[in-house]
Amino acid sequence: MAVGLPEIEELMRRYQADDQEKKSVEAEGESLDDALKNASIQLDCPIIRIEYVVFEPGSPGVFGFGKRPCKLRATTIAEKQKVAAVEETVDDSEFSGDSITVPEIRDRDGEAFVRLSGESALLKVIPPVGKGRRATDKHATDRLHARAVHDCDENMVREIVRNAEGEYVKVGSYISNPANDGFLTCDVTDSDMKAFVVLTQPGPGGADLSREAISFFLKNNKIMFGIKDEVLQDLEDRPHYKEPVLVAEGDKPQNGRDARMQFLFEVDKTKLHLKESADGRVNFKELGLIQNVVAGQPLARKVPPERGVSGKTVLGRPLPARNGKDIQIPAGKNVHIAEDGLTVIADINGEVTFMAARINVETVKTIEGDLDIKVGNQMFLGGTLIIKGNIEDGFEVKAAGDIEVYGNVGRSTLVAEGDVIVHQGINGKSNAIIKAGRSVWARFIEMANIEAGEYVIASDGIVNSNVTANKKIICQGRRAYIVGGHYRACEEINAKSLGSAVSGAETICEVGFDPKSKEKLEGLNTQLVHLKHQLDELDKNLSTMVALKKLRKEPSEEKDRALQVTLAKRGELIEEMRNLAKEAESIQAYLNGLKTRGRVSVSYKVYPGVKIQIKDVREDIKIEQKAVTFYLENLMIKKTKYEEVDDESIRRGPHNVDKTD
Repeated sequence: MAVGLPEIEELMRRYQADDQEKKSVEAEGESLDDALKNASIQLDCPIIRIEYVVFEPGSPGVFGFGKRPCKLRATTIAEKQKVAAVEETVDDSEFSGDSITVPEIRDRDGEAFVRLSGESALLKVIPPVGKGRRATDKHATDRLHARAVHDCDENMVREIVRNAEGEYVKVGSYISNPANDGFLTCDVTDSDMKAFVVLTQPGPGGADLSREAISFFLKNNKIMFGIKDEVLQDLEDRPHYKEPVLVAEGDKPQNGRDARMQFLFEVDKTKLHLKESADGRVNFKELGLIQNVVAGQPLARKVPPERGVSGKTVLGRPLPARNGKDIQIPAGKNVHIAEDGLTVIADINGEVTFMAARINVETVKTIEGDLDIKVGNQMFLGGTLIIKGNIEDGFEVKAAGDIEVYGNVGRSTLVAEGDVIVHQGINGKSNAIIKAGRSVWARFIEMANIEAGEYVIASDGIVNSNVTANKKIICQGRRAYIVGGHYRACEEINAKSLGSAVSGAETICEVGFDPKSKEKLEGLNTQLVHLKHQLDELDKNLSTMVALKKLRKEPSEEKDRALQVTLAKRGELIEEMRNLAKEAESIQAYLNGLKTRGRVSVSYKVYPGVKIQIKDVREDIKIEQKAVTFYLENLMIKKTKYEEVDDESIRRGPHNVDKTD
């Protein structure tokens, strides 16, 4: 079915007429109800025909101080005009590009309806839709006879069927028995948001309930808003008896959405794809590891809070809505807020970061070559530090952002609040210390001490190192092996192979706990053992001192004073041990309560000699195993076939970058 230009113009004309009928005023009052009453007086229309938006909810204040009126904008609801559907077939070719195709309406047969009212029998016939069949004279007559209407005007019935105008017309009479008229009951539920009616079928000679009668009944029961006219019409034509029918539904208030920030750079710095070359190596240079911005570049925009849309119950009671909460724009250093009051703009060229809930532009410091004796130790508080060459042995590098090294790292100390990214490898010679607030990325790691707040990722292997990660240790690639050393991760250790068939180095893998808390617990337990030894020695000395005192015939002030000092020291040791034990117990309870699953996954081989610990359960691998994942179940370490890394951020690389030169 198509609607041509004349029909579209008629629709637009009537929509414009609807809009012109609307009136709009601003009103205020001590409460929302008072404001609506004032708006009703100004618009000269009942409250139920008012749409409104509250732009200042008002406040009663405290003891009269700070009192503010409720303010709103009210608009009358225009009476909607119905546009008759175009029933005749329209040839699309007549309108070429000027016609609009609407969805095809499903076919529906014409119908005849009979309603008894007073002493009159009324007949209504509706036309078919699409390819539906028209109602027949017999159809209408059968409906009348079913309601005991026999003295009807047959000529009138035929004319009504032929015209099918969809209006009730009197065609005869019946013997009325008002005692058997149909009736209905009403129930308001869901905090006055829904109204249901239950119709009772009329008896012999009883009149049917009309749409007007049902509407009048609802208004008498103070149901005045959200009435479903189409449902009332359907109850008049096709009444449903002895079952609740929803006839009115209120509008729920819609709270305004809170203000929010739209960032024009990537806040989550774990979303770059890790690219592997044909030889299995990861080329970090292709990642563009810094989110560079230029002065004047927009960094974020604030979306203002939205006003709430008030609702209304079926009884006409207004339901106020909450306006969205505003937020302060998180502008940090080297940025400013534009004249529109919404956009954050960069002041300088540099790296954009979102740290400590602030948007900052950090300057990026670059060392064009090796970090050696000519350059010296580096402490960079401004942001990211890039070293285009190697870091020689014995140097310290610290940065408030990331540390990115294009070459190798020797026996040095690197500390970064963000990521430590080494394009080549780390050869620590047993003394390198690498600490990252987020993650450590390198091609290989050898004989180094690594700590990471999130991940430790190596593509070519980790050898004889002490590695701790608060999330995962991942070693994937063609030569991705972990051989020798101690590895701790809260969630997972995943490698191509663990241990070695020829190396005798011990490989220990621990998962399923918070590494920092576990390390602290081990330190506390070590302290407790040391203090216990001290206490045992004191007890031996005290026993000796007490025995000597009993043997002495004459008192000795010096020895008595030494005894009292020893007793006091013993009391201090016991108190210190008690406090340490309490702290250790608290950490142990926290570790026991961790919900992390903890697993060790190996895609190729696990060699004998590898020790695997998941939470407090340990297992020594005695035979070679292939493509396996170890996990804990019922306090036992079990295994299944190899499970790949399920963390998408691992596959995507160090951190996302907006490649801006």
